[in-house]
Amino acid sequence: MAISLDTIVAVRVDPSSKKLTVSNTNPKYGTKEFNTDVDQVVDTASLHWTNYVMCGYKGVFDFLRESNRSLPSEVGLQIMVDGRVPTGSGLSSSSALTCAVVVAVMAAHNLSFTKVEVADLACKCERYCGTQSGGMDQAISIMGEIGVAKLVDFNPVRSTDVELPAGSAFLIGNCLAVSNKAETAHEQYNLRVVECQLASIVLAMKLGVSQAEALEYETLSQVQKLVGSLGDSEKAVAEHLHEGAYTQDELGSTLGKSLESLLAGSSASLLVLQHSKAGFQLRNRALHVYSEAARVHKFSDECKSQPSLQTLGDLMNASHESCRVLYECSCKELDELVEAFRSAGAIGARLTGAGWGGSAVALVRQDRVKDVLSRVKEIFFKSRISAGALQDEDIAEALFASLPSSGAAILQGI
Repeated sequence: MAISLDTIVAVRVDPSSKKLTVSNTNPKYGTKEFNTDVDQVVDTASLHWTNYVMCGYKGVFDFLRESNRSLPSEVGLQIMVDGRVPTGSGLSSSSALTCAVVVAVMAAHNLSFTKVEVADLACKCERYCGTQSGGMDQAISIMGEIGVAKLVDFNPVRSTDVELPAGSAFLIGNCLAVSNKAETAHEQYNLRVVECQLASIVLAMKLGVSQAEALEYETLSQVQKLVGSLGDSEKAVAEHLHEGAYTQDELGSTLGKSLESLLAGSSASLLVLQHSKAGFQLRNRALHVYSEAARVHKFSDECKSQPSLQTLGDLMNASHESCRVLYECSCKELDELVEAFRSAGAIGARLTGAGWGGSAVALVRQDRVKDVLSRVKEIFFKSRISAGALQDEDIAEALFASLPSSGAAILQGI
């Protein structure tokens, strides 16, 4: 679901200029100027916040080319960014910014795209920052609606309304361990992408797919189509992928092709290979992906008729355990926060976002919201406020309740 925190991008067309001037209402984030060349390279080495603005800018023109539409004339833009989504909090601040810029640039050039098109192009263009994004964050940033959660599917991108149970609410807490996806992608986020791709190829070959065809596999969902159900896919993983790490040499021998050659088309994946010293955990990653997908569908199905909050909470708890043990994308601060939510009376809790820091989300009964918030502040945040990691007056930004909110919108003439 989309949360109530937002990112706002204001844009003014400057016909007399050939520059993009990008500023932020927060003086902590400096202004930067770019030319309007849509083919300019995003400076990933700088890790500057405006990289996400340039991703969104380039993405609009990429999409026009891919869909064989005419490109508008390049024109200067003055872009001002404001937002309440904390950076590095696991609440998709980078994707929110990318999506907001895509919509703003689209509007500034009098273009019109569908929500599906915007979600898809925003996912693709954010990869210019070096993170191999899967598209979930962008999809909900665009497709979110007030009052309902969304079941998001891909290939093609589509969403289905999920009515959450009456009397329920979600609480969000920031564990205060910063999660910067782009900076650590090669050893965390992008490593998981590579591990899942390799798992899909090895598993496909074990299931009888020819080497040439299997080497074209990129996702575990492709393998599921061979097997059938998510449950059967889990069983196939347990049967055919061994425990422990696969080495690069072992994988090269199994695939009949070096990993450098296989991943040559992705600089982000090659960077993963350069830094991967501990090998690749294919079995655990695949087990997590299939079991997590099954939990998502069980959650959605449970919401359809006389839902049990306890069942939903149990699914969230199982999800966090899988993230912690199989996908290894949690951290001690997130684990501590999740446990604080549970001990404070939450029905279930799990990390949210990419992990390795950031935030956790908890399911509670609406009549317990204030009590649980108060107890989590005491259990988890009090010591951190005392240590200076968080100011007491800023607690509302680190711990809050949220109902499903709206995705992207355009306001004109303000």
